[in-house]
Amino acid sequence: MGIYGLLDSVKWLTPFEMLLCVLNLVLLVRHGLPQAHRSPRWLDYLPSLGMVIVIASLWYGDRTLLAMLFYSITVIVFLCTVKRILRFNPLLKGKENKLIRIVRPAICVIGIISIAVATLNAGVLRYNPASDLSEMSYEGAFVKMNERLSREYPFGSWKGLKWDELQVQYSPLFEHAEKNKDKELYYKLLRDYLSSIGDGHIKLMNHNIYEDDNVFKEEVGGGFGISTVQLDNGKVRVSLVLEGSPAYKNGIRLGAEIVSWNGKSGKDAFEETSWSESFYATDEVKAYFQGRLMARAPIGQEVKVAYRNLEEKAINEATLKAYDDQYETLKETKVQITQKDLDASPVEGSIIGDGYGYVKIKHFLAQSTFPAPDQSLAQQLKQFQKDKVKGLVIDLRDNPGGEDSLAAAMAGFFVSEKKHYEYVSYYNRNTGRFEINHNEVLTVKPQKVYYDGSIAILINSRTGSSGEGMPLVLKGLPNVKIIGFTATAGSFGIVSRPIEMRMPEGYVIRFPDGRSLNANKRIQGDGDAARKGGVAPDVRIPLDEQTFIQKYVDGQDIELNYALKILGN
Repeated sequence: MGIYGLLDSVKWLTPFEMLLCVLNLVLLVRHGLPQAHRSPRWLDYLPSLGMVIVIASLWYGDRTLLAMLFYSITVIVFLCTVKRILRFNPLLKGKENKLIRIVRPAICVIGIISIAVATLNAGVLRYNPASDLSEMSYEGAFVKMNERLSREYPFGSWKGLKWDELQVQYSPLFEHAEKNKDKELYYKLLRDYLSSIGDGHIKLMNHNIYEDDNVFKEEVGGGFGISTVQLDNGKVRVSLVLEGSPAYKNGIRLGAEIVSWNGKSGKDAFEETSWSESFYATDEVKAYFQGRLMARAPIGQEVKVAYRNLEEKAINEATLKAYDDQYETLKETKVQITQKDLDASPVEGSIIGDGYGYVKIKHFLAQSTFPAPDQSLAQQLKQFQKDKVKGLVIDLRDNPGGEDSLAAAMAGFFVSEKKHYEYVSYYNRNTGRFEINHNEVLTVKPQKVYYDGSIAILINSRTGSSGEGMPLVLKGLPNVKIIGFTATAGSFGIVSRPIEMRMPEGYVIRFPDGRSLNANKRIQGDGDAARKGGVAPDVRIPLDEQTFIQKYVDGQDIELNYALKILGN
């Protein structure tokens, strides 16, 4: 940080905050000096000017924690000096002056330190107002949202987004939905637009897709009792079958190939599936959703399916009817962090195989019950070193992320020298450009506990956000191999003061507000215009007939098996 960091942070302040910062510094220094009561009379009116600026800033809408701190200091300074404006001279003036001479320097120092600390954190706490578009028309709200994102969304150029073309494409569609008062069409258009951006950090904040989404229920609320995956060769196979479901009753078994589905080849039906529960950045994450939603339809809809069970040559045909399964196939195949997971340690370790250390890191969040997960990892590594393990497996599969600082701290147990983790870049509302916040630079620092043995890191397409940080920073080290069927999620953006849109029909949408940059100050981790991104595995496991059967039919942990084999070589 230092003096440069302090001066650089001023760029994140609003004009009102800048004025309050300068004004309060002048007043605090003035009142901290001896003989302050002899200063020019006009200085007595500066605290009142500060109060006017506070009122103007509040009217402007700045109610951030950063602004509130500046407001508080301004109010305190005003109250401490108001008697000079009123020319108030108490009878015990001499005694008050002696007390003031003692207290005044302390107030000055505390105030200046508070302003300095607040300013140093101005990038993270900066003013980034929500856009309240809820009272506008569908089209008007969309246009305003698109315009703001064209300026402030961190990955527009990186993802090759053409905002003018998006406006031309969607504007008449939103207008049509408005004219016909078609709320369902409006919602579909909104989701389609957000999906076109391609970012796993985009969230519909006040929306539970299983409970609140009638459109989702109407479109894919019915299940047939199966879920699917697509192999590398394009074949679609059944990865889950619910006993007693229409699919099971009609003879479809685990591992069956879907030859055709509702008049289309299995491959085409899979690749044309467009619904998803949440937004995504890469095609590999898209495939995860497609496999889970391909075999869903409106409740009551019938589909004709041709399938071939494992070890059978004959192709069977059946007509299946979608039933209300309460989204059971989706819930069975969805991995998410529960409150139970948050209440337990995110770090779990054991010795597996022929003497290999295994650590599962569920997330990178510090909770009140486990405030220092990095120390849990340190203790586990110490035990592994004591047990002289042959190698280490770090399992980051399904890790949704959390705090970058915690991911960087944990990565420090595996490096012998400092490594860059990230620069953070935000949109500066004062300059209209993306700029680096020099007080938010993360570095991976070597820790007292250092593990220098062979390491295998397991990832998948649900390893997202800060969960991608450790493999990102450790990739390329000679003793580290990253293993998986796919790359990580490709959603490594920063969400500190998210861009928020309050849209018609009560939808609240949030977008990431910052970029993570590598040592060369280029965007790292996020999916690009080709829908590729994240951390690619050093050892990419093929999803072929053999590995499919081993993973989905036999229930083997293929990624772990690969890791142990590599560590043993």
